[in-house]
Amino acid sequence: MMCRNFRPFRFRSHLVSGCLLFGMLISPFATPLSFTQQVQAQSVRSVPEGNRFRSQPKIPYSSSRRTSASKSSYDAKFDKVLAVLKRDRRLMSSIKRVAKRYGVDPIHIVGSIVGEHTYNYDTLDSAQSYYVKALSYAGISFDFELNGEHVDTFVERPQFDRCRKEHIQKSSDRRWSCYENVWSSKFRGRKVDGVRYPKKSFNEAFFQPLFAGQSFGLGQLSPLTVLKMTDRVSRTSNFRKLKASNPEAVYKATMDPNISLHYMAAIIQDSIAAYKSVGKVDISKNPGLTATLYNLGDPWSRAAKFRRTGRSWPRENYYGWLVNDRIDDLNALF
Repeated sequence: MMCRNFRPFRFRSHLVSGCLLFGMLISPFATPLSFTQQVQAQSVRSVPEGNRFRSQPKIPYSSSRRTSASKSSYDAKFDKVLAVLKRDRRLMSSIKRVAKRYGVDPIHIVGSIVGEHTYNYDTLDSAQSYYVKALSYAGISFDFELNGEHVDTFVERPQFDRCRKEHIQKSSDRRWSCYENVWSSKFRGRKVDGVRYPKKSFNEAFFQPLFAGQSFGLGQLSPLTVLKMTDRVSRTSNFRKLKASNPEAVYKATMDPNISLHYMAAIIQDSIAAYKSVGKVDISKNPGLTATLYNLGDPWSRAAKFRRTGRSWPRENYYGWLVNDRIDDLNALF
């Protein structure tokens, strides 16, 4: 079939070829659904590789303080974690296997590990050290509570009524994100019913009964993040869903690399889905952006905020900038 003299025209804010539309209308296989799918596919743009910022964004003071305290430097920490990954072929094999299960490039997991251990943790000595720590936490009895009240009981307050909607309760990510948002807006640093609540995050207030740090393990996961991702991990890897009523299992998931790698992959998969669905951009080819979101969290809200800015592309933070800047070094691991 020859198609001539058709000019492009605008259809629902997307430029669509008149020739394409004509061909679809007369094709015996064309349907309104297939046309809609093609238009939607055209609306998602692939983010170019590399950084949008020419120089690295400012590194937070908390990170520089930790690095100074350990009498190290970012370059030294980066080189050390790279050496550990290069040496630990078993770990690299696990990373590739888990990444494949979740449909993400393993470079995203490696980038997140490198970022965490360069900026947010002293250093990575070996993956084996995390297996040992996971075992050391086993058998310790504790609860996710604040002032003697378990988090499951706390969220029964009327302030959390909006979180009890069926579509929110069906998703562990939506459910725990809703609880977190209500805590931040209604309780954090406030006096409610005669009780003064600490000016701490939801994770700090309820999910760290034993340890001073905010995140743990190879992927530096927080217990709250693990609870958010448990549905996605259960669906993809057939792991048992985790509950706040079983804190030992939650901490095991943060500490044991055999489990935590699945949660890392789930976080990355979720971030890519958020920016594709809400931000209308595909960040799957830009490890610096997935590392940025791994560092910052809350990808769905951030994707919506990016869409509202009207910028062409999302931008990396200091953490993701390093990943893109040293991407050749990371790719050499494979």
